[in-house]
Amino acid sequence: MTILDNSDKHLLSVLPDIIYKKLNKKAEQIKLIGGGNYGKVYKVLLSDSEAIAVKGYKIQGMQHEEAYQLSFLAKNTSVKMPEVIFTYEDTDTAILAMSFIKGQNVLNPAFILKSKAKKQLFAEEVISGMLQWHNITNDKFGDLDNPLYDSWYEYYKKEKQEPWLTDLKELSDRGKFSKKKINMLFEATKIFDKLPQENTKPVLIHADLNIMNIMADPKTFKLIAFIDPCGSIWADREYDLFQFRNMWGDAYGLYETYKRKCGACEFTDFRVAYYGAMLEASMRLKGGHVIPLWEDLNFSRLKKEMNKIKEKM
Repeated sequence: MTILDNSDKHLLSVLPDIIYKKLNKKAEQIKLIGGGNYGKVYKVLLSDSEAIAVKGYKIQGMQHEEAYQLSFLAKNTSVKMPEVIFTYEDTDTAILAMSFIKGQNVLNPAFILKSKAKKQLFAEEVISGMLQWHNITNDKFGDLDNPLYDSWYEYYKKEKQEPWLTDLKELSDRGKFSKKKINMLFEATKIFDKLPQENTKPVLIHADLNIMNIMADPKTFKLIAFIDPCGSIWADREYDLFQFRNMWGDAYGLYETYKRKCGACEFTDFRVAYYGAMLEASMRLKGGHVIPLWEDLNFSRLKKEMNKIKEKM
């Protein structure tokens, strides 16, 4: 894994030449508009007045992964997604250029303050779009282009749970991750491993559909687009749900709307909380941007669900 310099200074210095080389157009204006765990996103106004979005990554190769995921997901939903324009990499830079999506992500407080009725209608739109992916099934679990596992639990344990816990334990032993949190993850894992393993079908998932990646029209509060997949795979549908609760996702009722429309089993809330806490902790292992507030929120939710499970066991 090669960690790159994706600072504003570096990207602003190289983007004009890359864009001219790729598109034969000048970058008239470059403006930072956001960022996630692994990259920063810029709005670039070109010399022909077209606007594009350019994402600079911390890790070499991630631009190709996201480009593939965007194209694959876009083919399987009617909800608008960014179109891939080009990818680029050299020894110091990794970027993905996409069509620019107008609108605002629904982390914006202006959306959170909408009426309960309007937020419910919006949640229905989002879930309907997501279900277009969840209605597409595959024979095996795993990578989009080469799924190998017959069981979701086999995939999750070998590809996520076991390596993450091993590396997080090492971080904790070096004083770089909370001992309280690593102990909670090990305790929760024992519970997770003892739960009945459901015979679930592999479905197509976005894997990062938190409210920063859901775009809406600021005037009409209508769904405009889904953006920024990260780790899209063939998975159990529950693995796509914990992102709905990240940040202030519960303000829109996305998770509860999904459960109402699609149903949930006895242990869904625990597994979703477990997936969320594990993923949030794993950000420390991948060069991702760790936000203590969101990490604490996920662990608080996991503790609550663990206590509920213990009462039943």
